Amino acid sequence: MARSFEELDVWQKARELVGFIYRLTNNNNFKKDFGLVDQIRRASVSVMSNIAEGFERGSNVEFVQFLYIAKGSAGEVRTQLYIARDLAYIADGKFKQGVMLSKDISAQISRLIQYLKGSRYRGEKFKKKYKSMREEVDELLKEFSKKKK
Repeated sequence: MARSFEELDVWQKARELVGFIYRLTNNNNFKKDFGLVDQIRRASVSVMSNIAEGFERGSNVEFVQFLYIAKGSAGEVRTQLYIARDLAYIADGKFKQGVMLSKDISAQISRLIQYLKGSRYRGEKFKKKYKSMREEVDELLKEFSKKKK
C-alpha cells in the first residue's frame, strides 16, 4: 500500500493530465475562451486534488467517495475536450491524446475503487493503537488506587 498519494500511479497520471490541459489551453485559439479554459483547468485539477484529499482522509470509505468525484471530473474533462475540438480550438491529435489520458485515469480510478471496496483494511483512521505494557500497568494501578479510596 502506498504511504503517500504521490506514490499512487493514478495521482501521477492525473498530474500528467493537469500539465497537458494547461499546455493545451495556452494555445492562441483556446486561451481566448476564458470560460472553457477555466472550466477544463478546474476539472483537471479536481481529478488530481480529489485523489490526494481522499487518500489523506485516512478512511477507505472516504477515499472511495473522493475517487468517485475524481472520476466524475475526468469525465468532465473529456466532455470539455469534445467542446474544444468541436469549436476547432484543438486538433484531432491533441483531442485523442487528452481523451485517452482521461479515459486511462478513469479506468485506473475504477480499479482502485474496486480494490478498496473489496479490501478488509479500513484505513489509517481505524488502525488500532496498542499501548505499551508500562502504559497498561500504569492505568491498572491508577484504577486500583481510585477504588481503594
